[in-house]
Amino acid sequence: MASKRVLIVGGVAGGASCAARLRRMDEEAEIVMFEKGPYVSFANCGLPYHVGDVIKEEGSLQVANPTLFRNRFNIDVRVNHEVTAIDREAKTVEVCDTHSGEVTTESYDTLVLSPGSKPIIPPIKGVDREGVFRCLTIPDTKAIREWIVSRQARSAVVIGGGYIGLEMAENLRHRGLEVMLVEMQPQVMPLLDPEMMTEVHAHLQEKGIHLRLGAQVQEIDGPEGGPLTVRLGTGEELEADLAIMAVGGRPNTDLAKAAGLEIGTTGGVATDDQMRTSDPNVFAVGDVAEIKDSITGRKALVPLAGPANRQGRVAADVIAGREAKFRGAQSTAVVGVFDLTVATTGSSEKQLRRAGVPFQKVYLFPGNHVGYYPGAQPIHLKVLFRPKDGQLLSAQAVGRAGVEKRIDVIATLIQMGGTVFDMEEVELCYAPQFGAAKDPVNMAGFIAANHLRGDSPLTHWDDVAEAEGDPLIVDVREPEEFEAGHVEGAINVPLSQMRDRLDELPKDREVWCHCGVGQRSYYAVRVLRQNGIDARNLSGGMNEYMRQK
Repeated sequence: MASKRVLIVGGVAGGASCAARLRRMDEEAEIVMFEKGPYVSFANCGLPYHVGDVIKEEGSLQVANPTLFRNRFNIDVRVNHEVTAIDREAKTVEVCDTHSGEVTTESYDTLVLSPGSKPIIPPIKGVDREGVFRCLTIPDTKAIREWIVSRQARSAVVIGGGYIGLEMAENLRHRGLEVMLVEMQPQVMPLLDPEMMTEVHAHLQEKGIHLRLGAQVQEIDGPEGGPLTVRLGTGEELEADLAIMAVGGRPNTDLAKAAGLEIGTTGGVATDDQMRTSDPNVFAVGDVAEIKDSITGRKALVPLAGPANRQGRVAADVIAGREAKFRGAQSTAVVGVFDLTVATTGSSEKQLRRAGVPFQKVYLFPGNHVGYYPGAQPIHLKVLFRPKDGQLLSAQAVGRAGVEKRIDVIATLIQMGGTVFDMEEVELCYAPQFGAAKDPVNMAGFIAANHLRGDSPLTHWDDVAEAEGDPLIVDVREPEEFEAGHVEGAINVPLSQMRDRLDELPKDREVWCHCGVGQRSYYAVRVLRQNGIDARNLSGGMNEYMRQK
């Protein structure tokens, strides 16, 4: 293998994994990695937890340093060196030492771009004033921690309700601060479907987070050295000792644009399935790269550590002469929200609608393990699948235990092109404290497969308003449950009385059954359909109805 010179711009997940993998594949290559900051490979996902003192030592966030890269991998890492220009014709880059200001020129045979993303700075007056922070780097966390201590901060406003915003809100609360969370959308975690966030909103409020949803920050003001005043478009003013901007980021494509590389429709650097850009000698990985959404087939930006690491490995293999390809990403992710876990894989209902992908869905509320073993907790699980063949498209889940385990199983099935029929058959470990003989994954498969086979067709609460033929809604819970609260217009025919009251139900009109979570109504649907009544199951029952109300 001919020796080559490979320059890598940026470390962290994509660049660092590319460098280490390339060395394992090619002992002769000269590998130089440039990082404009002081840390070449750090756990940026752990930054909010360092602010909250869950991760106490700053050094714990450093995954690898230049000495380790040099001694273990023979890789030349130059921190505090910013690549400022690319000359593709000459195959050189211009590098500035951010400490001395010295500018040098470095040649390459292959160039890998991994500059990450840059924070979105909304057009808010006062967004750059003292006391307003971002949390993207280790120095950012250090500044936030020092501000909290030196100012004896007692309150904070977090602007943005995505992954980082939620983690920052939780960790500031851990430190004893009063926290106000402002999100422009009507829900936190806007990438997930809104009904999945109902419990999350309630839980945040229970933990003392003051939510301002559907609100936009107009201005950040306040006296010099004094508390901040965050003015919302609603007219409300929030006073706080600091503010955290967590509204997300966009690909840092400045270098690529200046070099004339193709920029994709999403705003990221266009890449093929080998992570090559429009220049065959230049690769792009991580947040900066536009990749394929493996669910919809569309171009996408997926700023997650797992895909970035895999992209780095693919690029390294290709540079080393191997025939590696990146499959695309399905956006599998998880976030902790105090005692809740929120996890997702694949495309949300909103994303599938935008992409024009047909889907069907199921809702269920299984326990994380069998109910007779102490401590069982419900999981709110939503699974989307293709109607024509049951191919899995996505899943979202919220709960206190066992959530990420089930999403990981479904994510793996999606990777393998699995269907809801595979979910029925998937064999998972079972003991009373860990799961059930019919795991939640199996249960979701049973419900979806029953629908596709016509044994228990599904319908949904959001179908009620636009339903044709005026379906009859039948609540099959017991009378005392019905009296405690029921859907307007529903009649009560308890499952325990169903067989004796069949003559009360029409055969010329659809009957939509529901119970608390969908199990008893499934039994009812089977009784009714075998007695000539066109019955359907309202997925998720009253539990789901209350979340969508």
